[in-house]
Amino acid sequence: MKLFETHAHLDLPDFDADRDSLINKCFNNGIEYILNISFNKETAISSLKLAEKYPRIFATAGYHPHDAEDFDAELIKRHAREKKVLAIGEIGLDFFRNLSPYSVQREVFANQAHLAVEYDLPVVVHDRDAHQECYNILKQEQVKEAVFHCFSGDIVFAQQVLDAGWQISFTGSITYKNSTMDDVVRLVPMDRFMIETDCPYLPPHPHRGQRNSPLFLHLVAEKIAELKGITPKEVAAASYENAMRFFRVPEPEVKPVKSGRKK
Repeated sequence: MKLFETHAHLDLPDFDADRDSLINKCFNNGIEYILNISFNKETAISSLKLAEKYPRIFATAGYHPHDAEDFDAELIKRHAREKKVLAIGEIGLDFFRNLSPYSVQREVFANQAHLAVEYDLPVVVHDRDAHQECYNILKQEQVKEAVFHCFSGDIVFAQQVLDAGWQISFTGSITYKNSTMDDVVRLVPMDRFMIETDCPYLPPHPHRGQRNSPLFLHLVAEKIAELKGITPKEVAAASYENAMRFFRVPEPEVKPVKSGRKK
C-alpha cells in the first residue's frame, strides 16, 4: 500500500532523538512521499533543510495564525521560489485559542493567500472555529487550489468547500470515538480528499497518548475505507493520486542506463 503523508512536522524537537531512522523506516513501510509543513520562520527554514536532505520529502512555507504577528512576506517570497517548496501553509484562522488578534490573523491569512496565487502555489489551510471566514478570505483572494487540513467542519461546510473546488484532508482524529466526521468522510468524493497524520499531534486510535508519526498513516486510510465500504488499498491509491496532482509533485529524474557495450 503506497501512501502520501501530506501533513507532518518531522522537523520539530519531538523527533530529534530518532528523526533519520524514523524517516528511513517510513520509506521502508509504504510511505512514498512526505510533505513537511511549516508554521513560522524557524519551521520554514528547518522544513526546507529537511526536504533538501531527503529526495522524497517536500516542504511548505507559511505563518500559522498563532504566529501571525511575526509574519514576514519576504521569507514567504524567497521560499516560494524553492523547488522543494510545494505549497503555502499552514495558514488560516484559529478562533479557538486566539493566540493572535483576530484582525492580525485575517490580514496575514489574506496576504499569504494572495502570495500563493501570485506564485502559483496551492494553500494548506488551518481552520479552527473559523470556517466561514476562512472560506470568505480564500474566495476574496481568488484561491483556486486549497486543502482544508484536519477538516473539522460539518457536512454543510464540507459541501461548500467541495463546491468551491477545494480539497479536504483527514487525520487520525476520525478514528476517535467522539469523532463527528463519519458523514463527511462518506460525502467526500474519491478524487477530493487527502490523508495526513499532523504528527507529532493527533495520534490515531489505538495510539492516543503516544507520539504520532507517518507510520500510523495507514490507520487513517483504514478508517476511511471502513466508512466508505471500500478497501484500504483503494483509499491509499486515491489519496496518493490526489496529493500528487494537487501538490504537483515533480516526477523523479530518470538517468539514462549505460549499455556497457564496448565500441
